[in-house]
Amino acid sequence: MGIWGIFLLIGTVLLGGSAAFFIKNPDPSRLKLILSFGGAYIFGISVLHLMPEVFSSGSHTIGLWVIGGFFLQLLLEQLSQGVEHAHIHAHKNAKSSFAFQIMIGLCVHAFLEGMPLGGDQAFHAGHNHAPLSQEFSMSLLWGIIFHKIPAAFALVLVLLGSGFKRSTVWICLIIFALMSPFGALFGVITDIVTGQHATVLLAIVLGSFIHIATTILFEVENTGQHSVSFQKMIAIVIGMLLAVLTIF
Repeated sequence: MGIWGIFLLIGTVLLGGSAAFFIKNPDPSRLKLILSFGGAYIFGISVLHLMPEVFSSGSHTIGLWVIGGFFLQLLLEQLSQGVEHAHIHAHKNAKSSFAFQIMIGLCVHAFLEGMPLGGDQAFHAGHNHAPLSQEFSMSLLWGIIFHKIPAAFALVLVLLGSGFKRSTVWICLIIFALMSPFGALFGVITDIVTGQHATVLLAIVLGSFIHIATTILFEVENTGQHSVSFQKMIAIVIGMLLAVLTIF
């Protein structure tokens, strides 16, 4: 990933979140299209990159960590109110504990998914023990970016709609933007992504990604109707094709 990747990750999240300060009445259908594209891309890189990497270890129990990551994300979303999927559920005159709850759910997830980026060979120049190639790391980086941009947008809308001050919302947005880079830095410092626990970490991230991607992709357009609009289908196909291109 390199230093430029860190700035890209921080910058895109801040850009996505700051847009919510100026767009008063966002079009939900357009937000769903962006989410569908990001969800399809995340699902694609999970199948094409993360799954082969995780299961190549030959461990008979590694799948348990994937399941663990899936349920960990399920628990985190009880705290974050589904902001990862750009769900906007504002609470009028909410207490500070509401913002704290959302931030815990979002930040733990962001920190965990950023940790594997610390295994990029760009961070381990001159060493041969980095588990992630730069191509793999770039695919993961873009997967994180594609779902964090709408998440940042939703975070700002939820907090503003809940009556929090703009200064407080900015602080929360900046903290959220820094969490994945902090996770990558932690991965470098501790070497956790280059040691024996690297596969376990990737398995947890894989389970988390599967939960996020499937939740986004399987959300129906209208209550009681299991149908997908033509626009959403196109967004999914484009996202999946882009993921496929990462293996060439």
